[in-house]
Amino acid sequence: MLRDITLGQYYQTESVVHRLDPRVKLIATIVFIISLFLVDSFPGYLIAGLFLAFAIKLSHVPFKFMVKGMKAILFLLIFTVIFNLFLTPGQPLVSIWRLTITKEGLETAVKMAIRLSFLIIGSSVMTLTTTPNNLTDGMESLMKPLRRLRVPVHEIAMMMSIALRFIPILLEETDKIMKAQMARGADFDSGNLIQKAKSLVPLLVPLFISAFRRASDLAMAMEARCYRGGEGRTKMKPLIYKRRDHLAFFVLLLYLVLAVAVGRILF
Repeated sequence: MLRDITLGQYYQTESVVHRLDPRVKLIATIVFIISLFLVDSFPGYLIAGLFLAFAIKLSHVPFKFMVKGMKAILFLLIFTVIFNLFLTPGQPLVSIWRLTITKEGLETAVKMAIRLSFLIIGSSVMTLTTTPNNLTDGMESLMKPLRRLRVPVHEIAMMMSIALRFIPILLEETDKIMKAQMARGADFDSGNLIQKAKSLVPLLVPLFISAFRRASDLAMAMEARCYRGGEGRTKMKPLIYKRRDHLAFFVLLLYLVLAVAVGRILF
């Protein structure tokens, strides 16, 4: 289960999406997520799905690797679908005991499932094709206007980058601790939900100790390298928009106009 979480991982390969400016990918991800909530029809979701499939094809990242990350939110997805399926009022279709499935509830449940799936996979495209360092530089550059409001832009971008980078490391550490405890007779699979939750308590103590130790080592390493924040720092590889980045912005604008037109105006 832990190996199915792909958030924060970077898939190293050569592709057009990997070479794009990180600011382009951040803006594209935000626009894509916003478009999923602007669109409210199945033809609009079809346009969003085609755009997402096009991005995945250009990224050269295996589709099964991206879908693998969906297993981590499967429970949330099922809960959301059931919640909308039975609690949305409208024209009744099927009655199960005291619960009624309505036509509007079925439509809303399917739309929410599509939105959540596209949202997770779309975000995975960005994280899988962007290194943590480039992601930090991109976020810092986009949030630069907030410096006038005395917002610590560099520190916020650095914390978000470190958090993303630590996710796969902590997952790997958790997997090692679980295997070590299972070798000593620990059982994490049997029992009901409450018993399974209680069995995870002994796992949290060594995990927190390991996380704090890694955080302390990272702080000492940054201090040893004279890290003093973003003031006066220069970039070894400054971000510069290239021709492919401008083309990507044009494709993104074309998608947004087409998705909104098909999803809200024409239907």
